[in-house]
Amino acid sequence: MAPSMHDHQTGALPFRSENSQPEEAGGDRMNLGDRHAQIKQIVQTKGFVTIEQLAREFGVTPQTIRRDINVLSKSGAIQRFHGGAGIASSTENVAYNERKIICFQEKRKIAAMVAEQIPDHASLFINIGTTTEAVAQALIHHKRLRIITNNLNVATILSSNENFEVIVTGGLVRHRDGGLIGEATIDFIQQFKVDFGIIGISGIDLDGTLLDFDYREVRVARAIIDNSRKVYLATDHTKFGRNAMVRLGNISEIDSLFTDQAPPPSLVEIMNQAEVRLFVA
Repeated sequence: MAPSMHDHQTGALPFRSENSQPEEAGGDRMNLGDRHAQIKQIVQTKGFVTIEQLAREFGVTPQTIRRDINVLSKSGAIQRFHGGAGIASSTENVAYNERKIICFQEKRKIAAMVAEQIPDHASLFINIGTTTEAVAQALIHHKRLRIITNNLNVATILSSNENFEVIVTGGLVRHRDGGLIGEATIDFIQQFKVDFGIIGISGIDLDGTLLDFDYREVRVARAIIDNSRKVYLATDHTKFGRNAMVRLGNISEIDSLFTDQAPPPSLVEIMNQAEVRLFVA
């Protein structure tokens, strides 16, 4: 798929008091407090939910949901992200099983784009993450790949192809997601120089900073970046503007970003300046 370079403009919303009457017929089906309580519950259950999903759920306009999210975010009940809302934490990620179903179809489309850019007979690093696991699934019909991974789930997926050589790093197994982390993991990765490093990320700040929740996972991802000839970042749109505590690097350090929606204009500008290729499903 040919890369695309386009930005996404968003208009400013007119000020409107929360006490004013909703502009849509569905808005009076429940009072504001009940809707806020249900939004909080949905976010806690799903980890992340888009504005469009909430608007459909409550039969109101996206503008109404944006105002709800702003109010709840200011109170600390949830956290506002680009395009939606998530759990209000910069120190703890959403549970692995919940992350697997967030943007499931979007991750499959992203993974297919990444797989199209990987030639047969290539060598790869693949790190921890639900999106990188989707990439592994998309690569399964390639030929003669050599994969080094610190993700036991990725290793299981790719080892089903007898033409692949799958190498698992050493390290401490993280029970919640099958990730391998620690000094042994980093030391192992640093022995190699591969064609492609495929990484996921928990958040991308609007200044281009790549963010994650576990400093040990970040150190492994950093080793992958430093030891790959090309670095492909695969992430869905919910990570744009999402907060996490640990800094990995900057989006200008990667070669290509694969995602399902155009990033905010500030990120696109940074990518253009650094000649980072953008692939949008």
